Amino acid sequence: MGWRRPLQRTDVTKARTIYLNEPHRNSFCKNSISTAKYSLWSFLPRYLYLQFSKAANAFFLFITILQQIPDVSPTGKYTTLLPLLIILVISGIKEIVEDYVSLLLLNAPNPTALGVNVGDIVKATDGQFLPADVVLISSSQPQATCYVATSNLDGETNLKIRQALLETAEIQTEKQLSSLSGKIECEGPNCHFNNFIGTLYLNGKSPVSIGPDQVLLRGTQLKNTDWIFGIVVYTGFETKFMQNAVQSPLKRSRVEKVTNVQILVLFLMLLVMALVSCVGAAFWNGTYGENTWYIGKKDHTSPSFWFDILMFIILYHNLIPISLLVTLEIVKSIQAMFINWDEDMHYERNDVYAMARTSSLNEELGQVKYLFSDKTGTLTCNIMTFKKCTIAGIIYGDRPCPITESSEFSDPKLLENFEEDHPTKEYIKEFLFLLSVCHTVVPERDGNNISYQASSPDEAALVKGAKKLGFVFTARTPYSVTIEAVSSTLCAFQGLVCTYRWHLNCKNETNLESNIEYLYLGALLGKENDLALIIDGKTLKHALHFEVKKSFLNLALSCRAVLCCRLSPLQKAEIVDLVKSHVRAITLAIGDGANDVGMIQTAHVGVGISGNEGMQATNNSDYAIAQFSHLEKLLLVHGAWSYFRVTKCVLYCFYKNVVLYIIELWFAFVNGFSGQILFERWCISLYNVIFTSLPTITLGIFEQCCSQESLLRYPQLYTISQTGDIFNIKVLWIQCINAFVHSFILFWLPTKMLKHGNSFIVSNICQRACYSVSMMFFFLQFSHLAIWGSILIWLVFFTVYSFFWPTIPISPEMTGQASMVLACPYFWLGFFLVPIVCLIQNVIWKSNTCSRTLLEVVREMESSRGQELDCSGFLSPECSLYALCALTASLCFALAGGYAFSQVEHAVISQEELVRSYDTTKSKTRRTFSTAFSESIFE
Repeated sequence: MGWRRPLQRTDVTKARTIYLNEPHRNSFCKNSISTAKYSLWSFLPRYLYLQFSKAANAFFLFITILQQIPDVSPTGKYTTLLPLLIILVISGIKEIVEDYVSLLLLNAPNPTALGVNVGDIVKATDGQFLPADVVLISSSQPQATCYVATSNLDGETNLKIRQALLETAEIQTEKQLSSLSGKIECEGPNCHFNNFIGTLYLNGKSPVSIGPDQVLLRGTQLKNTDWIFGIVVYTGFETKFMQNAVQSPLKRSRVEKVTNVQILVLFLMLLVMALVSCVGAAFWNGTYGENTWYIGKKDHTSPSFWFDILMFIILYHNLIPISLLVTLEIVKSIQAMFINWDEDMHYERNDVYAMARTSSLNEELGQVKYLFSDKTGTLTCNIMTFKKCTIAGIIYGDRPCPITESSEFSDPKLLENFEEDHPTKEYIKEFLFLLSVCHTVVPERDGNNISYQASSPDEAALVKGAKKLGFVFTARTPYSVTIEAVSSTLCAFQGLVCTYRWHLNCKNETNLESNIEYLYLGALLGKENDLALIIDGKTLKHALHFEVKKSFLNLALSCRAVLCCRLSPLQKAEIVDLVKSHVRAITLAIGDGANDVGMIQTAHVGVGISGNEGMQATNNSDYAIAQFSHLEKLLLVHGAWSYFRVTKCVLYCFYKNVVLYIIELWFAFVNGFSGQILFERWCISLYNVIFTSLPTITLGIFEQCCSQESLLRYPQLYTISQTGDIFNIKVLWIQCINAFVHSFILFWLPTKMLKHGNSFIVSNICQRACYSVSMMFFFLQFSHLAIWGSILIWLVFFTVYSFFWPTIPISPEMTGQASMVLACPYFWLGFFLVPIVCLIQNVIWKSNTCSRTLLEVVREMESSRGQELDCSGFLSPECSLYALCALTASLCFALAGGYAFSQVEHAVISQEELVRSYDTTKSKTRRTFSTAFSESIFE
């Protein structure tokens, strides 16, 4: 399959020595990386561990082993082994497909990048992502500088400046690079982005210190720089980016965890039933054993008693629903397809659909309480547009208009005042003049077209705004800038200061504000909490210290929102883990960049956005969407539906198995606890697989609590699934008690009505199909097919099966049963009467005679097509979805904006000094390299 080792963090602190142009002396890890869940060698043990950590699978493995003991199993040797193997194979195929698809998506980088090794000299060009951690040698820019975008690492959008050492700045030709000789001594791999300690030893020259300003990290993107050369110092899992990565966890939903625990409780119940049956067998043998000479004498001491224990455990073992696991696999896979096919979550511009990269967490989407979100590229598109300005007290562009992808400054009044003899004409001219001059943008001309290279989107927006209004910035030299304004050319020194106000808007994702309002449900009732906590990465490092992190968590939870600025990927993962570990609530993390991978993997549910920052977040997420606005439907509709479907599927599987095997217990009272089975073996084997599978799958695929329109209109409905009130230990055991009562009716009523014949399973299947009706909210054609189809399938099978023997030598005890049972009027009376007696209580309970819930009110409104509903009275203050946003900058939901200056503080070279080194009036030098040399570098 070509799988590589799973994600791992290298713990290497020893300093390393890297020899230049001597690859045989550099022995370090390869540059290949895989975040797949499984590797070729770890798949079988890790997959089996995952499967048998599920209580049900472990139990059925135990039963399979017991069935191999001679003369113990009343149901044969392979009746449990075969279904268990089917479940393991189906689940294994699903895991392989999901993980292999992830592997194909992730391992799509340039093969040349995979072949990069420590000590190699690599070349990167404008727009490329660095394949490894590289020490900068030289660049095409003045003073050997370059710009890099680090949004994949720290989420910041402004470009960072890196500068090569003076001793290597002139090494730019093939001959110079090939003859480079020396070594680099540096620290071992670590997770600190802003730290690097190293020394460059070039033959014949003095040692030179290397710091973080000379290092380009894996995941950064080269911007506004034609090319750079660098020496690789860290590769693969030893890069700083991967040292910040988090091991991909094995995620399980809360519903699955509750189910696992209750399966263990059912196992204890099974042991009690087996013990009671053994005591009953001993009592019956002691009381009636003397008269049953045909059975033979039994020694009622240790061996016989323990054999009886094992026999009854095997007899009752299907009390635990083996079909539940494979049914849930099928149901969840189809639910994932519904997410993938949803046209409402289709982003037509890029032709990107939502994608469920795992199906095991569908129901978890319906219980999210804490939301962690990246800002740049997630909540916002990171596109700055010039929208408004104020000149001499007059506001231009102040007309209300929605912010769309094509919205720009549009106010003809400004140009009219500029062209006419308006009193503010000179002010407008001066404003536009300064706007086109006071910046650090570098123009690039391609024929008649001019493109602008800016260190941040805000500067580019201002210059483009001036260009649209007639003041075009065309050239820059070390001593002047050139602009063309109204068909004239002006030159001005860059020493002026613009003192006017301007208005920039960062475009939000579509429907962002409405989506935020949907998610913030906490202020709908009671006293509003408008507190917000803002903390940066340096402060957070201390806040997450062991002694104070609990106090920090309490403070954060008391706020409506928490804004964390300038966090490293590891810090994002740590704050998610803090909430996840100390609060009993489901967390969701959403982001679009590689720096969000850690928190996406740490949260209960990780959502990646297919944005402009690569596919790292998508490839490491549980669910992928194209826009933040799609999160609304993913949670409120698909999450709520999946939760209702999965929980009802689980409850129904528990119910039907408890009913069937408690009947075996009642039968033990009739047969003297002899271990005989009431139902024929093939009938009981097909009971879960065929006869009762249709209602289960229908519930899991098509059930709806209410329409998607209502779920989106009344987001308060989300609290029903969020609180887990419809599936918990109490609800599950009420269902089991209900099954216990129904089993009593299903056994003793037919026993008294029809003493001869085996009609129990007929009544069982009929009642089970009808019971599924009482669980359904949403009834359609598939529901009819599931209910009446199950009954019809059994009647046809029963009729045909009773004629098998002796043509087919199986089940001679079934011979002739159909002709006798189907001709008996008592059978048909029981066929209709028994299900009615069982279900009358459920029908009365479902008639909503007590106080109505919000869901019931909405469903009644849907059926009667009523008017708008005030849901505030149904929502409690504690039922809310909190949002903790791991942001890369302060977030303001109001559309009032301002200018975000892009100057880099404490940069290796000042912005003023750097911008004066450009002369765009001169043509650039084009360097060419031989084919042999080009193949040895990264391009």
